[in-house]
Amino acid sequence: MRALITLAIGGCNTGSLLTGISGNGGGGGGGGGGSTPPVLSFFVQPNTANVGQAISPPVEVLARDSLGNPDSAFTGSITVSLASNSTGASLSGATARRPVNGIATFGSMAVNKAGTYTLQASASGAATVTSSAFSITTVTEP
Repeated sequence: MRALITLAIGGCNTGSLLTGISGNGGGGGGGGGGSTPPVLSFFVQPNTANVGQAISPPVEVLARDSLGNPDSAFTGSITVSLASNSTGASLSGATARRPVNGIATFGSMAVNKAGTYTLQASASGAATVTSSAFSITTVTEP
């Protein structure tokens, strides 16, 4: 497999900048939305929440291009699900979103049982990624 790496060096307070990576597999590597799948990462990790209440702040998943930049051209669906789920809980709310400017925001997700969980995010052709662990707690009355 051959790869082309272009390195641009400029003056006036700029350093080296990696400007493109192209593989030998055809299909238009590099920038956004072509046939190159995005690289996913959790931009905003899930936080502790109470049973049945929305996780706040909203979980956000970032789609990056082959250079590590937000892939604003990627408009495929990103899906989030429970990755570790020893309690048999379910995840409610919108669990599939299309990104805007490379970021998919999941604002209404909630888990219906107390426990410790992780989320996984996936998109067609992209490697699945897993979030940090978070807790869902039971509300106790004083």
